[in-house]
Amino acid sequence: MFKCQSCGDKSEKWQYITQEESVPLKGGRGSANLVIKCKLCGRENSADIFPDSVKPYTGDGDRKMKTIVSFDCRGMEPVDFSPRNGWQCEAVETGTKFDDVDLSEKEWVDYDEKAKETVGIYELAHQFVRQK
Repeated sequence: MFKCQSCGDKSEKWQYITQEESVPLKGGRGSANLVIKCKLCGRENSADIFPDSVKPYTGDGDRKMKTIVSFDCRGMEPVDFSPRNGWQCEAVETGTKFDDVDLSEKEWVDYDEKAKETVGIYELAHQFVRQK
């Protein structure tokens, strides 16, 4: 979800942003990965995913927050995140890959045949950090 920096209105619906999509900006000023018109003030706001900023989160045991993507937001800022589906996971010890992982419940569990044990993601959390 995003908040308009002009009027403070927060979107009511989840927005989907991907590097594979490009939407033209009003007035031929280029394009962005996500363009939203604020329902309250009418301002056109946009966000781009910085090229090469998408990084994997590795389970190296430190449990610290890590940057997995960076955005260039114009006129809006992210205020909440819903991971949904389409994630890829890899078991730390066996390298078993799990495709199209659904993190909408902010946790996931599956069975690793190679390790003969369950694997999972628990207590998924996020934060947004504003870069200067």
